[in-house]
Amino acid sequence: MNLERTRQLLDRVAKGELDSADALRQLALPDAEPLPFATIDHHRALRQGFPEVVFAEGKTVEQVLAIATRLKADDEGFLITRMQPEMWAPLADCFPQAELHRLGRVAYLPPQSPPAVQSGTVLIITAGTSDLPVADEAAVCARAFGGRVERLTDVGVAGIHRLLSRGQLLQSASVIIVVAGMEGALPSVVGGLVAVPVIAVPTSVGYGASLGGIAALLSMLNSCAAGVTVVNIDNGFGAAYAAARIIHR
Repeated sequence: MNLERTRQLLDRVAKGELDSADALRQLALPDAEPLPFATIDHHRALRQGFPEVVFAEGKTVEQVLAIATRLKADDEGFLITRMQPEMWAPLADCFPQAELHRLGRVAYLPPQSPPAVQSGTVLIITAGTSDLPVADEAAVCARAFGGRVERLTDVGVAGIHRLLSRGQLLQSASVIIVVAGMEGALPSVVGGLVAVPVIAVPTSVGYGASLGGIAALLSMLNSCAAGVTVVNIDNGFGAAYAAARIIHR
């Protein structure tokens, strides 16, 4: 159940096309019996604006397929992050209409009533090509949440002219997600150039002293550019969710 579908039901009740009892049945929790391993939150979109997202890592193929099937049955579609290699083929067989984004490890089946595309743009910037898997996760999720996504790739501080030459694109964005590993300096640079919200995503890309992304995380948390917000290491999904809340406001 999502906001648009709920709005349509209420409009039909107001026009006399649907009685209140039928509307109530359609609004009721569609799946009272939880799965043995999951209790799906079918009404999350009504509370938060976006439906529940499935985190596939740590789950079995059978569990992911069962959860996706329940979500699809309620016309919610599904968004699955951190897909594992053994999950791609079974998911494609069961849901041939689903989008499979192997780089970002995301599977997406749009709902019957997808969220309206917002007028603001979510610009996703990557410091290096090695950061693309995290950026791709962010891009697919942001689009699933109704964002209009633009990409700017491989413009890290080692060649800062690549970023500075795209000033018009930077200024046109409504919110910017900056994905960077190594020393994680790029969000500070971007944060000093724009007036819109900047969400920094540290990645685990880097040599030994990067400590699996901890160096980038600490650098971003200590940014001298005021107002830069930081999510967890490799958390493209979290950055996309935050960006979606910003543009939907």
